[in-house]
Amino acid sequence: MGHWLVIDLEATTDEGGWPVTDMEIIEIGATLVTREGREVDHFQRFVRPRRRPQLTPFCRQLTHISQASVDGAAPFDQVWAAFEPWLAQHAARLQAWVSWGDYDRQQLLQEWRLHAIHSVLTERPHINLKQRFAKARQLQRPMGLNGALHLAGLQFSGQQHRALEDARNTARLLPLSLPIQGA
Repeated sequence: MGHWLVIDLEATTDEGGWPVTDMEIIEIGATLVTREGREVDHFQRFVRPRRRPQLTPFCRQLTHISQASVDGAAPFDQVWAAFEPWLAQHAARLQAWVSWGDYDRQQLLQEWRLHAIHSVLTERPHINLKQRFAKARQLQRPMGLNGALHLAGLQFSGQQHRALEDARNTARLLPLSLPIQGA
């Protein structure tokens, strides 16, 4: 039986949002789960942004990530250099990687290009669980993570807009969104 990697990113932003091309990752959260959503392992790191090193007040309030946390963090290329070996120990059983929506995939693709990084994730399919959940529930349009949890009769666990907590909550919806056979 395979595993799924659920990834969530937090990034620099301001009220009203920024285009993905202007955002930088400030936190990576990942949970490796079984088809049933049971956590096997997890990874969490803060990332120091380079282009916009000062977090906006809006970003700090939204994410509950302090300026000191990102100031003391390694830059993306070094954090990803720690992530890949962590992931490598699970790669043989990895079916796919999952995120709530397509933002996380786009942001990672941008960072990988910027830093000339080849990730093992490029060799695995990506699942937009936001779309899958909407299709499984026959919704007219996809909804946010918190709304989807409520629709499924679940409450958000932990602090919203923190990468690992968001990834873990996304993983709770995995069994409700994938066909029985898997991805």
